[in-house]
Amino acid sequence: MKALSQNWVVENLIDFEYKKYELLGYLQGVKQEFKDEKLYPALSELISHYNNLITIRNNKQQLSDSFWKFLSKIDLEKLKLIYESKEKDNQLLNEIENIINFSIPQLENCLKEGTDIYNIMEGNMQIEPIGLIPLNTNEGYMFISSGKQKETIVYQYNITFIEQANEPFRGIHTNFITSFEYSYINTYESIKLQLIKEIPQLPNPAVFAISSAKEYPLTESFIPIAKRTLVRYISLSS
Repeated sequence: MKALSQNWVVENLIDFEYKKYELLGYLQGVKQEFKDEKLYPALSELISHYNNLITIRNNKQQLSDSFWKFLSKIDLEKLKLIYESKEKDNQLLNEIENIINFSIPQLENCLKEGTDIYNIMEGNMQIEPIGLIPLNTNEGYMFISSGKQKETIVYQYNITFIEQANEPFRGIHTNFITSFEYSYINTYESIKLQLIKEIPQLPNPAVFAISSAKEYPLTESFIPIAKRTLVRYISLSS
């Protein structure tokens, strides 16, 4: 998938037809990723582009003020300098506004498509605690298995609280530990006991298994969604 610069609207040639071609080409690549059930990083980038355009649209005056202006006259009574924009700057701002007005609905439609796929994938996931769950569930292990594959991937996770826009939210950090083939011998419970022996820093870890009957691309879809599913599960349980 071809990337789209965060500043694509005001970079290079600011021309409606050119930017339309650039955006539609990018969205074509995003939709192909969605068709292949690969949501990340395409979905998060799409959200970022959409939010950027909404911010620019809501701050048009700030954008206008950022363009170079020349001194028109001086109001001596109010002791005020009066500036006037160049005509070509006004034309440029109008072109940017046209690009934004065209682009936002295009991004919204693509976002809806990606969000619908995300919701379907998330709905197909099951999460279950393994063994007794300690009071502190902000760190532990996450067992990942997708589809009919017998391999289970183990991640150590740590949930942290992050302040953003004066509101705290939970972030999750993960580290790959190991993978194993699930069997009557290698059960989730036995692997949990093995982890406790091998990693004494977590003597009483919280362990959650996240699985789906349908197989999804691990890196581009299943793992990112599983991490968010775990954060929400723990948030609602605590």
